[in-house]
Amino acid sequence: METIQSWVSKHKLTTVGGLWASGIGATLVTYSRTKSPLKPSLRLIHARMHAQALTLAVLSGTAVYRYYENRVVEPKQQAENIHAPSLVQMDEWELLSPY
Repeated sequence: METIQSWVSKHKLTTVGGLWASGIGATLVTYSRTKSPLKPSLRLIHARMHAQALTLAVLSGTAVYRYYENRVVEPKQQAENIHAPSLVQMDEWELLSPY
């Protein structure tokens, strides 16, 4: 699961573009399998609308996850780092300390 998350975080635009293309493809396949009275141009328009809805849902979910990550996860990590200063922080403190 972490490998997927790291790949998606590095390739955000590719992921969104792939989801958009898969949404169009899935909708076109669905419309082609059913006996729909729609013309091909209307099928394409509907496929584009479904793909845009999927893309907006994914982007909204990503925004909510990012908000959660910034508000909940990072403060916990910062609180853990406060109790254990690094060697660089200790050296800086010694250099800047008046005593």
